[in-house]
Amino acid sequence: MADDLFSPAYAPRSHWRDIPELGDRGEARLPARADVLVIGSGYTGLNAAIETARAGRHTVVIDAGAPGEGCSSRNGGQIGTSVKPSLEELSRRFGLERARAIREAGKEQLEWIEARIAELGISCDFRRAGRFHAAHTPQAYETLAREAERLHREEGIEAHVVPRSEQARELGSALYHGGVVYPRHARVHPGKLLAGYLAAAKATGATVVGHCPARAIARDGAGFAVKTTRGMIAARELVVATNGYSGPLLPWLRRRIIPIGSHVIATEPVPRALMDRLFPTDRVISDSRRVVYYYSASPDRSRVIFGGRVAAGDVGPEVSGPRLRAELARLFPELSQTRIERSWSGLVGYTFDTLMHIGRHEGIWFAAGYCGSGVGMASWLGWKLGLKILGRAEGATAFDDLPFPTRPFYTGRPWFLPAVVAWYRWRDARDIARA
Repeated sequence: MADDLFSPAYAPRSHWRDIPELGDRGEARLPARADVLVIGSGYTGLNAAIETARAGRHTVVIDAGAPGEGCSSRNGGQIGTSVKPSLEELSRRFGLERARAIREAGKEQLEWIEARIAELGISCDFRRAGRFHAAHTPQAYETLAREAERLHREEGIEAHVVPRSEQARELGSALYHGGVVYPRHARVHPGKLLAGYLAAAKATGATVVGHCPARAIARDGAGFAVKTTRGMIAARELVVATNGYSGPLLPWLRRRIIPIGSHVIATEPVPRALMDRLFPTDRVISDSRRVVYYYSASPDRSRVIFGGRVAAGDVGPEVSGPRLRAELARLFPELSQTRIERSWSGLVGYTFDTLMHIGRHEGIWFAAGYCGSGVGMASWLGWKLGLKILGRAEGATAFDDLPFPTRPFYTGRPWFLPAVVAWYRWRDARDIARA
């Protein structure tokens, strides 16, 4: 590795796991039986387990790796309103009433997660810092401005347009053409949030077993028998909460999830004066390119966390890291000598309809497909899943009973991604060249 790219402290792991609370805690024994078995110990699985365990159900959570080792400790820590399709598009699909309910769910989960963090007493650097969504071309700025006005008029979403002439008050990069501020959007330390959920699940009586991959599911009377690498476990209720890491265990779900790699770096420490100039408002940042980048100062403002989809295939952190750093240096020339301290990736679970889904298939509960907005939505739908298992009316969501599409011959391996990403990247480059 080139000395000018990677710091002496470099490690190919998530910056968010550099906290003592996420030490490898997979030491619990696997019980023979449970009332509720949850496969996957990320935001979804843990929030479902918290609800069922606090209601007195014997709840066991298992994970193929260390607890929460998937995207719940690999994301960018940004929380928005989550739902990607517009009100207009959703109205065409489902009618106006259902469309409004789906869009409102996106707003609800953003408000809910703040209350959830307070309820559970989680110290995770949650802050309503707001988002600056930057325009990569003048045409994109006009589109974002119109969208912001429409969102405010039709859905009551607060948004403020920032022209290029005033952009420096939001971001110390001259390469964008203005943007929109969403002041209600939030940021969080993903690892501390995960650790808080993990502690809460254990405090309510749930058993969490790491390094326990599930290998097969079979019916066992009215419940299920699950074969794992650490033995068999029988359960009356079964939850599969694996999202972008869904493998052959449940082929029906795997055929509906598109796993997309998202790569992130954390820089070495940045001088505070420079950080204050580059990120004066401490907002999270995203931009309007089709191949999106997302970034921010770390919660303690010591480093830059910079993420994006820089590869369509499976590349290692020593490959994706330099690509991200090159884009970081292009946006912020002042960081051209700043080295990489951490480089990692995670699998985002997309869907063919760009909507998240929750429900039950052949008796197995699931929630998945957060399409890059999983910090808040995965937590919220995990909570809803727990309520559903308990038979409570509060578990109802606007996503219930939505069609969950797949495509002919798709088995869970997105062979089409390299071509799609290359096409989107070419269009982004063409737009910038014409600007």
